[in-house]
Amino acid sequence: MRLTTAQALVAWMIAQHSETLDGREVPLFPAVFAIFGHGNVLGLGTALEERRDVMPVWRGHTEQGMALAAVGLAKATHRRQVGVATSSIGPGALNMVTAAGVAHANRLPLLLLPGDTFVSRAPDPVLQQVEHFGDATATVNDAFRSVSRYFDRITRPEQLIATLPQVARVLTDAADAGPVTLALPQDVQAETFDFPDGLFEPVVHHILRPRPDHRLLAEAALALRAASRPLIVLGGGVRYSGAGHRAVEFAERHGIPLTETTAGRTLVRHDHPLYAGPLGITGSSSANAVAAEADLVLALGTRLQDFTTASWTVFAPDVRLISVNAARFDAVKHGALAVVGDVGAVLGDLLIPLADWQVDPAWTGRAAAVRGEWDTYIDKLRAPTTGIPSYAQIVGAVNDLSEPTDYVMTASGGMPGELIGGWRAYGGEPTMDVEYGFSCMGYELAGAWGAAMAHRRGLVTTMLGDGSYLMLNSELFSAAFAGHPLVAVVCDNDGYAVIARLQESQGGSAFNNFYSDCRTNHPRPPRVDFAAHAHSLGCVVYTATDLHGFRNAYARARAAAVEHSRPAVVIVRTQPSAWTESGAWWEVGVPDHLSGRSTYEDTKPTQLRYLNP
Repeated sequence: MRLTTAQALVAWMIAQHSETLDGREVPLFPAVFAIFGHGNVLGLGTALEERRDVMPVWRGHTEQGMALAAVGLAKATHRRQVGVATSSIGPGALNMVTAAGVAHANRLPLLLLPGDTFVSRAPDPVLQQVEHFGDATATVNDAFRSVSRYFDRITRPEQLIATLPQVARVLTDAADAGPVTLALPQDVQAETFDFPDGLFEPVVHHILRPRPDHRLLAEAALALRAASRPLIVLGGGVRYSGAGHRAVEFAERHGIPLTETTAGRTLVRHDHPLYAGPLGITGSSSANAVAAEADLVLALGTRLQDFTTASWTVFAPDVRLISVNAARFDAVKHGALAVVGDVGAVLGDLLIPLADWQVDPAWTGRAAAVRGEWDTYIDKLRAPTTGIPSYAQIVGAVNDLSEPTDYVMTASGGMPGELIGGWRAYGGEPTMDVEYGFSCMGYELAGAWGAAMAHRRGLVTTMLGDGSYLMLNSELFSAAFAGHPLVAVVCDNDGYAVIARLQESQGGSAFNNFYSDCRTNHPRPPRVDFAAHAHSLGCVVYTATDLHGFRNAYARARAAAVEHSRPAVVIVRTQPSAWTESGAWWEVGVPDHLSGRSTYEDTKPTQLRYLNP
């Protein structure tokens, strides 16, 4: 089949399909996000236009934003579908590097197709080309290498035959999932080759369920049986395996308390008697208390990031760790007993060796007891007041007015701690995306566009601060233009409030975070009219100044987003210094002369570095 390189790539993408967690067959690549320039408009752009009837292409308005939308799409489909983003060379390509970092940190599949400079070098230096004095083979696309799970530069059309199976492997493998970058020189995009027909035969990528080594499984079962106070930590790997129900049933069978990481949130029904709450700095004091008492932690599908482990101070010094993970890279961390395999498969294989083993009922009941204290605390934070509302009150209102199948998102600033710690989930299908692996400001709006494409069973609500809104808002217009409904709740607290909190809590002076503490030569600095700005981007807009007004505005926004098939934005002033506190420690670099140094020196020795497997 004689095709250009670009035509062959598009034909191959169309032939790829995936199996969803509920067994349906869907396109592996359901959407391409594109901004065309001279580096991709004629080669890849033409190939995409020729197949536009079967390969939807959506125009982005910032390369970073559209690539973040592709990441949000992958998360909302639980890694069963992959967004594609293509740009021209130079600045357009480099704008996507941040999105690659988001995908890499969060173990999410993403296919990036940046244009590249001419292989022939005949017209060098071309528009937007950066010349590297010491390496003629380097281009700016080499910046993607540090944030790609797989990178290739296609310098001959036939190289696709060897590289495309590797692309599919990385994008669909539970252990290796992450961003793939194929740099496409613009002259090579247009070159032709006689590709084998078999390259374009339909393929369905099924969910892989690797089973654990039987010796390590037996060792894990013995360790569990020997434990008096075991604790299960549910991570994102449970979500992507579709093993949420199985994990909860496993805990019920043996009476083991449950907690969740950021990526594992909403897997467990909030009022489940075994649920201790979310774990870590942005989690709950209840889960942290249970973790401190546990003598064994069964970590399912989690890399145990610092916010989950309170910088490795949340567990007891003599705790034993069993890590079940599809990726051996994550399983072996911190001296854990590493059981490598699919979470669902491992839990199934543990049924026989654990048989009728049961945890002491006193320990089983510990989760509900301490979570009850946390619930009381959250109830107080959510309680109605007059005046400017807090983040906790805004989260509570969105929680109350949302349906069980709705989807809620955030990424940076103070909102992750409020949403992770304060949201009360229905359990079952995961319905939350807190991008707190890379914590990318601006993901909230761009990622929500991708999530709105993918999450058809309910409404997507994204929650963010004024700082994130100003960082990246172009894809609000993309979503409005494309006709994808979502609700964005913008909490305006007049600055980078959560970093000001960190700065001042450690003894630093208020500086360069709130607008009131920033340098300006203007006697009356301007304020952003967020409502007018969002309206100009094609959104339906509502404003609120108190909790009662916000509840009404959010309810109206939900209806308007669906009715008008576009984003509805709610702007609300929020308190700048009212927070949900889990009581956990976070290691940050504190200079000697700041007051927070004494707490650092007291807590640092309690940090676990390597556990005894």
